[in-house]
Amino acid sequence: MRVLLVGGGAIGLLSAYSLAQAGAEVCLLDKGECGRESSWAGGGIVSPLYPWRYSSAVTALAHWSQDYYPGLGQRLFAETGIDPEVHETGLYWLDLDDEEEALAWAAREGRPLSPVAMDQVHAAVPPLGPGYARAIYMAGVANVRNPRLTRALREALLQMPNVSLRENCEVRGFIRDGGRILGVNTAEGDLLADQVVLAAGAWSGELLASLGLVLPVEPVKGQMILFKCAPDFLPAIVLAKGRYAIPRRDGHILVGSTLEHAGFDKTPTDEALESLKASAFELLPQLADAELVGHWAGLRPGSPEGIPFIGPVPGVDGLWLNCGHYRNGLVLAPASCQLLADLLLGREPVIDPQPYAPKGRLG
Repeated sequence: MRVLLVGGGAIGLLSAYSLAQAGAEVCLLDKGECGRESSWAGGGIVSPLYPWRYSSAVTALAHWSQDYYPGLGQRLFAETGIDPEVHETGLYWLDLDDEEEALAWAAREGRPLSPVAMDQVHAAVPPLGPGYARAIYMAGVANVRNPRLTRALREALLQMPNVSLRENCEVRGFIRDGGRILGVNTAEGDLLADQVVLAAGAWSGELLASLGLVLPVEPVKGQMILFKCAPDFLPAIVLAKGRYAIPRRDGHILVGSTLEHAGFDKTPTDEALESLKASAFELLPQLADAELVGHWAGLRPGSPEGIPFIGPVPGVDGLWLNCGHYRNGLVLAPASCQLLADLLLGREPVIDPQPYAPKGRLG
């Protein structure tokens, strides 16, 4: 089977990896460099920020992926020499308005979430700022170093004889024969395949519009800042008032993020920088003396309720979607891409595909 994948972010790369491992002949296309858009810009927490606020559809993908990530990281490191750094730290939520709902969700789902006394939190996370009254903690939550994850996936694909990678190759439209998609039209000419998978993140809706279909996926801008501290400065992820701090193993601390509806504009702003710095210094006052090494923005693929579109496009044979993961693309990627591969190859799906089916959800 020849498969064209449009979009080289974490979702496109991992979809290609899953399909190629199953023996498909895969061609992955990206309008720029693979992994340089939303997948590069995110924080990489291997959990939704507030998992209890999502539907069971998001929860199902998240739980499967969380269990899968450690093995994926090890496998990619062994294959490529690039370590995605799946770093298990746990996560503290501070002063939640809906703490009772969170704990009820955890009891229902069997997740290790529990209240922690603030003196214990300060003992476990010494740089945490004062003034917080309550905390809950989930053990086992990891973060992945997302730029390294996409680099590792790209390298793994380059090593596979049944995969071709075409970067800086923008898809302009689809090649149709009646109700069937035969391939895509690019700046470099037409490319044909048995199946085409659209995994272009925030740009997926624009591409599907060329077929007269309305895909409710839109860009939602998010800005982040990055500090450099000692490697043991922050031992866990901390989250308060909608902002989080994520520790990397080498002492880099990511703080994010904004939620902005600004079209496809990715320009970092001074206003967001000051807001993020204020959040960072409130959470971890010592960051005021740390080196600020980065500030950037990315475009999340916003979708209704954050439920991705995974499966065949109704009425258009040969076209599939794996997009619209909104704020959770990295945490949902393993399950989403496994599910896509299962459906496309006619295998037993790893989870119930119905909640993600495009049928009935497109305009």
